[in-house]
Amino acid sequence: MVLPLASDGLTIEPVDDRNDGTAIRLVWKGRSSARNPGELLVPYFQGVFDWAVRSGRVTVEMHFERMEHFNSSTVGALIYLIQDARGRQVPMVFVYDQKLKWQKLSFDAMRVFVKSDGLLQMRSV
Repeated sequence: MVLPLASDGLTIEPVDDRNDGTAIRLVWKGRSSARNPGELLVPYFQGVFDWAVRSGRVTVEMHFERMEHFNSSTVGALIYLIQDARGRQVPMVFVYDQKLKWQKLSFDAMRVFVKSDGLLQMRSV
């Protein structure tokens, strides 16, 4: 079971709208402006990835469409999470709003981490 996370204007809420066990869907909301967001995000996502592995390597879907802002330190933490998930063979999908310029720029830059192994996908809405 994945629990919600809330801290300093950022919330991450698990949403179980599929009920088919194929994905852990996490909706990011608010702002991530912490100087070192990895201190919060890394332990949380280590638990999420552990749960994904125990559940049969279900996909971790992160939905950023409702994010208002995240800073470059958050991008660094996301890159660390990409590498951690890949090392555990946990597939991830990042879903973002390409109409928001800051999201388009941030996620376009992270596309360099999409490999032919299919463990990371970027999807725009």
